[in-house]
Amino acid sequence: MSSGPIIAWHEGASLASPSRSGVFSVAADGRLERYAQSIEFDRRLYRHDIRGSIAHARMLGRVGLLRPEEVDALVEALQDIEREIDRDEFPWRIELEDIHMHIEQALIDRLGDVGRKLHTGRSRNDQVTTATRLWLRDAIDRLDERLASLQRAFLSRCDRDFDVVLPAYTHFQRAQPVLAPHYWLAYCERWERDRERLRDARRRVNTCTLGTAALAGSSLPLDREWVARELGFERLAENSLDASFDRDFIAETLSVLALIALHLSGWAEEWILWSTVEYGFLRLPAAFCTGSSIMPQKINPDVLELIRGKSGRVVGDLQSVLVLIKGLPLAYNRDFQEDKPPLFDAVDTVEASLEIAIPIVEEAELDRERIARGLEQGYLDATTLMEWLIARGVPQRRAHHAVGEIVQRAMERGVPLKELPLEAFAEAGLDVDASVYDVLGAPRAVEAFRTRGSTSPTQVRARIDAWRKRLETDTDRQQNR
Repeated sequence: MSSGPIIAWHEGASLASPSRSGVFSVAADGRLERYAQSIEFDRRLYRHDIRGSIAHARMLGRVGLLRPEEVDALVEALQDIEREIDRDEFPWRIELEDIHMHIEQALIDRLGDVGRKLHTGRSRNDQVTTATRLWLRDAIDRLDERLASLQRAFLSRCDRDFDVVLPAYTHFQRAQPVLAPHYWLAYCERWERDRERLRDARRRVNTCTLGTAALAGSSLPLDREWVARELGFERLAENSLDASFDRDFIAETLSVLALIALHLSGWAEEWILWSTVEYGFLRLPAAFCTGSSIMPQKINPDVLELIRGKSGRVVGDLQSVLVLIKGLPLAYNRDFQEDKPPLFDAVDTVEASLEIAIPIVEEAELDRERIARGLEQGYLDATTLMEWLIARGVPQRRAHHAVGEIVQRAMERGVPLKELPLEAFAEAGLDVDASVYDVLGAPRAVEAFRTRGSTSPTQVRARIDAWRKRLETDTDRQQNR
């Protein structure tokens, strides 16, 4: 299906339009049609609307409201309509408002009264929430797969970068040394929280509202439980008023997408900095960089800047929906038509950002020589030295003060701590021997870590193995979905 189908514009709707009952004695004004239509954006729900309609038709047959041959005719026609939309052969008409009316009118045009029977026992209110939930459920599954692929991209770097020690920062100042794979796995942890939030949101998305009709349910013998099973929903909406109104599932998912976008933005910002001459830690893949129209030497990280910039769109999409539902009364309100543009935009933006982030992570290269050359700047081993003293009985506050003095002496001499003579330690009031050098220098400081979750090589190796097993299990689960 193309992104921008041609839509036929008319100045007035027929009195027989599916959206206007016999209570109306005049046609809709063409200006109303142009203003109220949503087909320009909700047409992307067509697969899910058709899926819900097929399940609804089969249920109507099961409960005796449709004859078997009518069910077969409806299912076949719906499948034909889906194929026509796939091929961009379906006519779009502005007076039919939305994707639901388009599909229903196409059924009526092909099947007559049989097509008119499909809407038995349902309203566009439960129809649209069902299609949106089905669409969003699929979108969440795709996003989860993209996040898992991004985790695998970071994990794939861990073995090849295992011997690289990087400075980690607090307050934008060098703080302590960490293994490069410890950095990469930190991102895996962040994406995993996002995946957990997505999975949790999916549980509430995966609720069947079909059969709650406009707002009060139906007096017809509908089998909502069968429809829920047929469509793969985990539960039924148990209150028809709430089902008609509920857009929490959209707001909740958008809040998760906003966090994902912010996490992507933070990563992009870090790698933009790392790729500068001032940092020099990272060489970005040239295929994902751009040049300057005037400065021929420039290699700009435009893609990362766009990922950072597009995060604002996703936050704005969340805000749009929160404001949309603020103060609305039960039950359905036409305001809800405006929930889909921000939802679609946020999903599209995050999905596109994830897709382009994956190859950047896989292909970027650390500048090992530049990193090693400047690694001892900033006295990254100072905290490890302090803890070495504490382990030998020096009170923490005294050790903290003494190491500060030692760092000051190293700064005055313009040398790293590992090049200070033992006399400098004695001048700070510390009686140490040559074993102190076992923890000095950033690489040795890294090896001194012990606690679970730390940058200790043993701990990092264990976490690499654990992540590899977890992501292999995820791959199997996704393939069997």
